[in-house]
Amino acid sequence: MAFFDPKAKNIANYQRSIDEKKVSVSRYYDEIGRYYYKQYKDLNVDNTKDINTRCDAITKLTNEIEELNVKILYEKGLKLCPNCRTENNLEYTFCFKCGSRFDEDAKPAPAPEAEAEAAPAEEAPAAEETPATEETPAEDAE
Repeated sequence: MAFFDPKAKNIANYQRSIDEKKVSVSRYYDEIGRYYYKQYKDLNVDNTKDINTRCDAITKLTNEIEELNVKILYEKGLKLCPNCRTENNLEYTFCFKCGSRFDEDAKPAPAPEAEAEAAPAEEAPAAEETPATEETPAEDAE
């Protein structure tokens, strides 16, 4: 077993990025709850824009997490069936579980190691009552 396996390093970088994104998602959920409660307590306060901004950020982060999970599978020599979400070997043309044909053009390209390491920081929406939102984990550039 090689100690410096580039695939293992890529997988570790992807997983670290996924973990950071999950922390950000959790933070956004907390902020949404606070904004919603403020709006509940004072009907004159309209936090819809702030709530929608955070919901959009959660959607974006969730999509990025899914893309990173696909990259991890690819590094492991696997791919997901688009129909039943079963993991299949990269060489398979059809899903072994449901029989769906794989689109050969949809193979993700292996990302270079530098992509996972050089990630710009995400601009987090400002929250008045939560100083924890000022620092947001780095995200992969697309």
